[in-house]
Amino acid sequence: MTTAYDQLDTWIDAHFDEQVRFLQELVRVPTDTPPGNNAPHAERTAELLAAMGITAEKHTVPAADVAAAGMQSITNLVVRRAYGPGLTIGLNAHGDVVPPGEGWTHDPYGGEVANGNMYGRATAVSKSDFSSYTFAVRALESLRLPLKGAVELLFTYDEEFGGELGPGWLLERGLTKPDLLLAAGFSYQVITAHNGCLQMEVTVHGKMAHAAIPDTGVDALQGAVHILNALYAQNALYKQVTSAVEGITHPYLNVGRIEGGTNTNVVPGKVVLKLDRRMIPEENPTEVEANIRQVIADAAAACSGITVDIKRLLLANSMQPLPGNQPLVDALQKHGHAVFGEPIPAMGTPLYTDVRLFAERDIPGVIYGAGPRTVLESHAKRADERVSLDDLRKATKVVARTLLDLLQP
Repeated sequence: MTTAYDQLDTWIDAHFDEQVRFLQELVRVPTDTPPGNNAPHAERTAELLAAMGITAEKHTVPAADVAAAGMQSITNLVVRRAYGPGLTIGLNAHGDVVPPGEGWTHDPYGGEVANGNMYGRATAVSKSDFSSYTFAVRALESLRLPLKGAVELLFTYDEEFGGELGPGWLLERGLTKPDLLLAAGFSYQVITAHNGCLQMEVTVHGKMAHAAIPDTGVDALQGAVHILNALYAQNALYKQVTSAVEGITHPYLNVGRIEGGTNTNVVPGKVVLKLDRRMIPEENPTEVEANIRQVIADAAAACSGITVDIKRLLLANSMQPLPGNQPLVDALQKHGHAVFGEPIPAMGTPLYTDVRLFAERDIPGVIYGAGPRTVLESHAKRADERVSLDDLRKATKVVARTLLDLLQP
């Protein structure tokens, strides 16, 4: 006997070539952040949705707010599909991505298909879930069954800079408030918890001098090295702190950018460090920040003539499971097992995501979408990012089946 699940799968298979073309079109509009000129991608996405008969509301973030956050333009999209009284399920994916960088063997904006994969920046994280969520909703509606509740597609453009002008902006203005939230992720785990993230900019001040008479200056780079050594010593200690959340190990710190000095023959008078501190769910962000500031201050104090300015760039709280997420977890695990043929565990991830912004407002959410088993496999934030088309097809089926379970009377 043919079931509604079978009908969903059949519709997705029949329209999969169209889904692949949709994703290719999304990949071909760059959304590198920085610089963060993302409104053109939202416009193109809205055009493509309109061609499917789907209307997207365009919510443009004021230019002054965008500029203050270090970006150029943001237009967030909201698609509302109302079926009747009941739960509203939000499906959130972000279109902004880090720049491609070097080392690609495929065009980062080409959406090329080879060896069963589509290559390009954001194919895995997370334009793939623009397509999986859109086509899951279309498959659901193709059944023409009576449904309850509503679905909201939330396509936003500020994940790389923290999400406050993406989902945070929509939530703050009451433009969305779903009862359950599903956010872009990978296919082989249902993610229910994630790390927090603290990013800071440390400016080390010395005094410039001619390299021929270095004693007349204060070497900011030597001061920065002393601070770096202190920070890396902390990193070694973090390995002794473990999380009870499966999938999350220990806190860690990364210094991802260093710049300073004016010329080879000049004692550097200023060096800027940018650091990223990942916080496990059990940690208190206020205490973590205070500790890092103290470590930096103590290290600087040991260097005569060195002063520091410390600026917080981002504070993203960790996410812990909210009890109301269980219907989503159960449905995704059930259908993930059926479609992928293996158990789909519920676990944590060391990443940080937009989902925390919903959890902070008591909206239960989980992370699930199209992608491989690990970030490493996807090449996310590296050259030759890719998504397996088989994973994309199957994840779309899992999401469609889950929506049917939650929205059928």
